[in-house]
Amino acid sequence: MKLNTLKPAEGSTKSNKRVGRGQGSGRGGTSTRGHKGAKSRSGYSRKAGFEGGQMPLQRRVPKFGFNSPNRTEYKAINLDTIQQLVDQSGESVINLEVLASHGLAAKNDLIKVLGRGELKSKVEVTAHKFSATAEAAIEKVGGTVTKL
Repeated sequence: MKLNTLKPAEGSTKSNKRVGRGQGSGRGGTSTRGHKGAKSRSGYSRKAGFEGGQMPLQRRVPKFGFNSPNRTEYKAINLDTIQQLVDQSGESVINLEVLASHGLAAKNDLIKVLGRGELKSKVEVTAHKFSATAEAAIEKVGGTVTKL
C-alpha cells in the first residue's frame, strides 16, 4: 500500500456539482437553476406545506369539534388488567411505580381505575381517580383504595 494508491471506499463519496464556474464547465450561466422564477433567485426558501399555489392540504381538510386546552388526560387501567398483573407478578400493592415498571403507564401519567372486568384478589390500589364501580369492586374483595 502506497499513498498514491489510496482511494476512498466504493460509494462513500459523491462528486459535487461545481456550478457557477463559467460557461466552459457546462454548469455556468444559470448554474442549473433554470430561468426566472422564485427557485432561481438567491435566498429562496419554500414554506412548509406549500403546494405551488394550490390550496394546501391542511387548509383543504375541514376542521370541526373542540379540544379544551384545560383537559386533564387520565390513563385508564381496568380491574381485569389489575387482576392479570396480580396473577402474573404476585403484587398485592398496585401503585404508580408498579404500573410503570410493568409498562402499563408512564411514570408521569395520571391514573384512573375503571370497573371493567372482575377482581378476585385482595389488593391495595393507589391511583389519582377511581370510578364508583371500580372502588366498590376493590372494597368488596377486601382491598383498599388510596386516592392521590
